[in-house]
Amino acid sequence: MLTLFQSLTLIMTQFSPASELSKLKTIKTKSLYPLPLRFYGGQLLTLVLLAAVFSWLSRDEGLDRLMTGYWFDAASQHFPLKDNALLDLINHRLAKYLIIALAACTLLYGAYRRNARLVTAALLMGLGALVVGALKAVSHHSCPWDLLEYGGDAVSYPLFGAVPADSGPGRCFPGGHSSSGFMVMGLFFAFWRERPRLAWSMVAVGVVLGLVMGYGQVMRGAHFFSHNLWAGWWVWFSQVVAYGLISTWFAKK
Repeated sequence: MLTLFQSLTLIMTQFSPASELSKLKTIKTKSLYPLPLRFYGGQLLTLVLLAAVFSWLSRDEGLDRLMTGYWFDAASQHFPLKDNALLDLINHRLAKYLIIALAACTLLYGAYRRNARLVTAALLMGLGALVVGALKAVSHHSCPWDLLEYGGDAVSYPLFGAVPADSGPGRCFPGGHSSSGFMVMGLFFAFWRERPRLAWSMVAVGVVLGLVMGYGQVMRGAHFFSHNLWAGWWVWFSQVVAYGLISTWFAKK
């Protein structure tokens, strides 16, 4: 799956190569530049393809159950790593707090330097996590450790299936924790013009962080893997759309 993300990241760069981005004619007095329409076309195509792939993977929860089942102890009917101190401290707490601190420092430094791109990138980081959090808050999908198959009481159902009466506490889709890693992709918009390679590196770093942090939650029984894939999708979708709207408005000022 990581290879799939890396391949799609490479495809994404083909729609907005560094040479074209760096040669765009823009008003030099403005620090927030609009991206070319070709970029948005490429992202739309990539997002549609990813949505199709993720929907196919989520159709019967086969991949989710395969990956989650590896970390579930059927004999004791629980996830042995659910309360693992290292996973909780390093992955669930420290990693998240460090990324939040990165976003906060980016925002403060951008405000101090009056750099609209840094400020916008920091706000986009927060937006990505906020969107996932809002979707998660209204979701009827329960976490693996709440499901009947894994020692809980809730009934699971496919992504686009009808919600059963006993679906449990819900609020587990998309993956909220992984969005903390994926939100680093927002730094792309701070560097894309002068340093396009660094910009795309931020996307790659965000993808890796989101997948790693999300998988740590899979090991604990807190999320299915597909929950994290969709979290990354929603984070990038919201960031691309928001930047398009903000930069268009800014260009008119």
